[in-house]
Amino acid sequence: NSQFTVHHLQFATPLALTFDNVSVRYTDAEDFALHAITFTLPAGETLGLLGRTGSGKTTLTRLLFRLYDVDKGTITLHGTDLRDVSLANLRQHVGMVTQDVQLFAATVRDNLTLFRNYDTTQPPISDAQIIHALDELGLRDWLDSLPHGLDTELGSGGQGLSAGEAQLLALTRVFLHDPKLIILDEASSRLDPATEQRLERALDRLLQGSPGKPPRTGIIIAHRLGTVQRADDILILENGRIVEHGPRLNLLAASHSRFAQLMRAGLEEVLA
Repeated sequence: NSQFTVHHLQFATPLALTFDNVSVRYTDAEDFALHAITFTLPAGETLGLLGRTGSGKTTLTRLLFRLYDVDKGTITLHGTDLRDVSLANLRQHVGMVTQDVQLFAATVRDNLTLFRNYDTTQPPISDAQIIHALDELGLRDWLDSLPHGLDTELGSGGQGLSAGEAQLLALTRVFLHDPKLIILDEASSRLDPATEQRLERALDRLLQGSPGKPPRTGIIIAHRLGTVQRADDILILENGRIVEHGPRLNLLAASHSRFAQLMRAGLEEVLA
């Protein structure tokens, strides 16, 4: 859009995020998918995003990756309008893990690096870096369980991997990328206990940031009680509108809050 100036931004710290009166409508849709969304997520904090299917959660996160642009309002990262940042630059700083993880008929190594080692315009990612990332995320035992380690061939679409294992791969990709803002739409399918524990450890480590650096900013579309407990703030969407937003502990202490009612009813059952 000609009214915006494209900047190349270097973010050395976690990103503060602000939605200011944001509305968005899909092409040919009569109504807005999101209505007047306003909130701020401080740098280094995690937001738990809750709501039933169709409430607007996925639309909100896709705006941060600029898969769409807003129709009204503004979204800023550290005070800079997203529309002022080139897509390539923005996606250096924002890491996204979706439920539908794209996996290829290739080795674990190539799936983790997204074939970057074949791109002569970028520095390669060494096996040592990959193993370090898996160690950092507490996933070395998962790597050791594979028949041929990093050389293990995956089927197209991750054939042979569970939904949880696919998300473990995706979290490792994000860790290797080292973004300042992480968006996770966690797998809604039930996971075996071992995979769920691995995912929770990996998520904790990913949000903590690198040693000596501040925590990363995170947004989690949560389907599990354990994941919600990692959030500093909670935002609940319904029909594209915010119906509740605030510090998790404050909402939990207010027995009349929607969040407290969700916790009592059982998150997995209510938001299934």
